[in-house]
Amino acid sequence: MQLFRDDAISWLSTLADASVDLIVTDPPYESLEKHRKIGTTTRLKVSNGSSNQWFDIFPNQRFEELFTEIYRVLKKNAHFYLFCDQETMFYVKPIAEKVGFKFWKPIVWNKLAIGMGYHYRAKYEFILFFEKGKRKLNDLGIPDVLECKRVHRGYPTEKPVELIEILIKQSSLPNELIADPFFGSGSALIAAKNLGRKSMGCDISEAAHSHIRQRVKIDELN
Repeated sequence: MQLFRDDAISWLSTLADASVDLIVTDPPYESLEKHRKIGTTTRLKVSNGSSNQWFDIFPNQRFEELFTEIYRVLKKNAHFYLFCDQETMFYVKPIAEKVGFKFWKPIVWNKLAIGMGYHYRAKYEFILFFEKGKRKLNDLGIPDVLECKRVHRGYPTEKPVELIEILIKQSSLPNELIADPFFGSGSALIAAKNLGRKSMGCDISEAAHSHIRQRVKIDELN
């Protein structure tokens, strides 16, 4: 597991062409800040009584540059998974297609419990499934709705390791390289480690680096 602290796009620009087998990532997309401001999510706060953010928002206008770099560093015949909400999905899908990705479908993550909100409270999140070239999934029996409990009292927007393990098992083989340019809680990197894949990740937040260092240390002790 290799960790880097940098802007995601700057870090990706340092990687060689066609050097990564799979990218799974969850950017701090712009609509998260909107929901934080109107009180429909507290996940970006340092504490319930604070309005401070744990990390900076990644603006929508940078997605084309991000996807261009992701497409470049991915090997031919590789997959790319992007966690996002419904607003971001409609914005980023045509951008990813413009830089060369084939969009297969949104995978639905059913969190098995409702969250906050005013209009049909959220119970799911999207994982956009993109492909560069053509790569067969390892198990054609997996559905496009994945059921997994959300993480409570974890790092903001933390994703369950077991959820990401499904994606990694579907789209990579042992010893292949998994990358996450917004590693956040580190779930994708830990999932890769659990499955015998190589991994590397970047996050600009010192809080993210402190969190994963402590998390890996606890995991190794266990």
